[in-house]
Amino acid sequence: MSSPTNSTVEFFDIPNFTFQDGTTLSNVRLAYQQLNKSATKMALIPTCFRGRIQSTLNFAQGSLHDYRVIVVALLGNGESSSPSNTLGFPSTIDYRDCVRAQHQLLTQGLGIKSIDVMLGFSMGGQCTYHWAAMHPEMVRSAVIMCSSARTSRHNYQFLEGPRVALENSADYVAAERKEVGKLEAPRGLRAFGKAYSAWLTSVAWFEDQLYQELGYQTLSKWDQAATDLNYRDWDPEDLLVMLRMWQKGDISVCDPKCDGSLEIALSKITVPVLLMPCQTDQYFYWGASEKEARLLPNAKCEIIPSVWGHMAGSGSSRQDTAWMDNKIKEFLELNDDRD
Repeated sequence: MSSPTNSTVEFFDIPNFTFQDGTTLSNVRLAYQQLNKSATKMALIPTCFRGRIQSTLNFAQGSLHDYRVIVVALLGNGESSSPSNTLGFPSTIDYRDCVRAQHQLLTQGLGIKSIDVMLGFSMGGQCTYHWAAMHPEMVRSAVIMCSSARTSRHNYQFLEGPRVALENSADYVAAERKEVGKLEAPRGLRAFGKAYSAWLTSVAWFEDQLYQELGYQTLSKWDQAATDLNYRDWDPEDLLVMLRMWQKGDISVCDPKCDGSLEIALSKITVPVLLMPCQTDQYFYWGASEKEARLLPNAKCEIIPSVWGHMAGSGSSRQDTAWMDNKIKEFLELNDDRD
């Protein structure tokens, strides 16, 4: 999924950072990576749920090849400050926490005053939406893939399944940490992965045995990787704190004047926005993205024609990635012509 690069992961420390829940930590750290630092145009890409920096470089060599690309790890992902590496980290965080920390990274740490394009997939897309709502003066355009401006009730309830599977496993114990380091709960993580796995793609993907395109000849081989091996380097509390943030996603809370109205919040985002939902995504319904596009003053919705479901936006399918890359290129070229 990632593109080769010689750049390294960097860190930005923020002293005395206060979260939305009122928790204040003496230091919060953001992990980020920069590509093509000499470029004049700038792109910001936040990671997604279970996303790492190295798995978030899908378009760096494609439509964003002439951009200065900054990939930043969301709070809670295990690279930036998270329960696993920061004592006292809150059990519940908010996208607004991520945006405020990332804003300090760009403005104070890197001296960046505007983002030519912000691009996000899934939770990264929700973070992008929050950026556009909180800092419209900085975000000049946005690309949002397989995501939403507000987490739907159905999406919320789907996430309850893997959450409860993990929290009720025999080896998971919720306790205040005395030291940093990954907690071990292999049975809980497998339970989480099992409850999550069927939602990743679609009925057609399983029936067509498309796991073979990923190198797994049988469903059981794919299952072993998707529900076990892929979770072994994750801390259970990191997963849970990010899941809770996802469940709370809602841009209408960014501005008290919206009074909880998603319609008003979307109407205030006037920059060009490209929405790319997948027609078989079981998390983020494509119809919701079409509705958002009608409410946004300057948006276009392009539905990914794929049976890869939510994974269509992650870079798992070369065909889908090429399709999206072409749409992003057209979107960026159109906006360059308007400038």
